[in-house]
Amino acid sequence: MIEAKVYNFEGQEFGQAELPETLFGQKWNNDLVHQVALSMQANLRRVIADTKDRSQVRGGGKKPWRQKGTGQARHGSRRSPIWIGGGVTHGPTKEKNYSQKINQKMKVKAFFNVLSRKLADGEVIFVQDLPLATTKTKQAQIYLNNLAKAGFERINYKRGKRVLLTWPKIETAATKSFQNIPGTATASLRDINLLDLLNYKYVVLTKPAESLTILQNKVK
Repeated sequence: MIEAKVYNFEGQEFGQAELPETLFGQKWNNDLVHQVALSMQANLRRVIADTKDRSQVRGGGKKPWRQKGTGQARHGSRRSPIWIGGGVTHGPTKEKNYSQKINQKMKVKAFFNVLSRKLADGEVIFVQDLPLATTKTKQAQIYLNNLAKAGFERINYKRGKRVLLTWPKIETAATKSFQNIPGTATASLRDINLLDLLNYKYVVLTKPAESLTILQNKVK
């Protein structure tokens, strides 16, 4: 088992959490993480670029001028790719498919691979709770300041995606309180994926006992 510090909302050490090595002690596998991350990004990709070939462009059914006798180059249609407003040759279409298949076991393995790496780098923070009964952005910022004083200084950096705060169940007041703080995001622990871990510097896991149960269920 791996022991990790648990903090309270004041940034003080509250206790210890015992973490299973099968989840938080994995050896770094760069190739696996790269493959899974690339496939997930590809599956999110939207096919926007779309062009019309000469069969799809409107008009141009009539020959512009007769074949001979005008002194101009011969043309058969205004829809020709060399005409302005004509069809596009070999242009991008919406038929292109960027999706990539990736096995669920690989996704789970890569997820805990990154989580293990972040824990080793001191970027996973266990917090007993962040009580917010009502929407209070000022109070949410105080909580982040307390964690920054506890040794996680980069939580308060002004640039980039700094911290992802997770709860076993999404809490509306907490979500609204943190959403106005730049570089901060909130989510249900059940919903986060590999890209979420890679995008944010710190990951905060609230209510460690419940969070660990959810993480263990991800493996099953």
